[in-house]
Amino acid sequence: MRYARAVMNLSAIDLNLFLVLHAVLETGSATDAAKQLHVTQSAVSNALARLREMLGDPLFVRSGRGLVPTPRCEELRPLVVNAVAQLQVAVDGQRFVPAESTRTFTLSCGDNQDVCDVPRVVEAFARKLPRARLRVVSIDFLMASDGLTTGEVDAALAPQMVATRDGYFCEDLYLEEVAFLVRKEHPRLRGSTLTKEEFNASRHIGMVIAQGRPGIGHRYFQEFCKEHGLEFNPALSVSHFIAAGMAVTRTDYVAGMPGRTADALCAMLPVKRLRLAISTPPMTMSLIWHERTHTDPGARYFRQLMVEVLKEPSMTRAAEPRVKPQAAARRARGR
Repeated sequence: MRYARAVMNLSAIDLNLFLVLHAVLETGSATDAAKQLHVTQSAVSNALARLREMLGDPLFVRSGRGLVPTPRCEELRPLVVNAVAQLQVAVDGQRFVPAESTRTFTLSCGDNQDVCDVPRVVEAFARKLPRARLRVVSIDFLMASDGLTTGEVDAALAPQMVATRDGYFCEDLYLEEVAFLVRKEHPRLRGSTLTKEEFNASRHIGMVIAQGRPGIGHRYFQEFCKEHGLEFNPALSVSHFIAAGMAVTRTDYVAGMPGRTADALCAMLPVKRLRLAISTPPMTMSLIWHERTHTDPGARYFRQLMVEVLKEPSMTRAAEPRVKPQAAARRARGR
């Protein structure tokens, strides 16, 4: 009886209104949402007006030229995003056709991958998924939304050690070295090697990548410093590696960062890369996703595209991506 009443209530709702809400949440603009949906802006405005009346909430408020969701609308965001994604999966079924798909795929990564990995992913994405959309979001967004679990995020580029939660899969892509940047005209650091004494005498730039806290790589290196008597003396903390590189050009600070990002910044800024005299172990970077999207044809194709683009030949490919043991055992019990 309760189910029958729920179905009757839903039958009185125009579910297309939530497709409009989804588009406005994605674009932040009624005009852009109208373009995405191939309707007029007035149609979007009318749909939002009906939703406001139905839900008893303004849903959006104007800020500059865009629209900012209300707290109630933010509560609805993961539900709407997940519902649309699931409907898209139901429509695509097993006949996912890359050249025809209009899905939005979401990738989460740090700004170091924005510099080194995303351009290559975008190039392949535009070629193989010409009608689809790629959305790249920050690690902060991933953590705040619990994006992999909720379906808000399809996949993440992150250190392998992130894939510790139950139900997470990962495939290793490449090894990332630790490197250090200083300005080319640094008065003390003139060579290409940073000795322990030089490191301890320097002031450093720290990274606060994940919700205002040091990221995994930074914490990983701090443990290394403790083990080898290195003194990390932060003079500045920033949330982007590019900001660290820019700060280096104006100071005598030393910025530690992933080696590939350091190389990219050396090509753009008057800085140079140093290696630490004490050998630092590399960090394994992986593609991580959740079991809820593991078998979805579209999500699987998207992941395979990234693996083809980013995986280094030196990383032996496993026949099956790894999944946390608890999840595998749970699925086995469910068979």
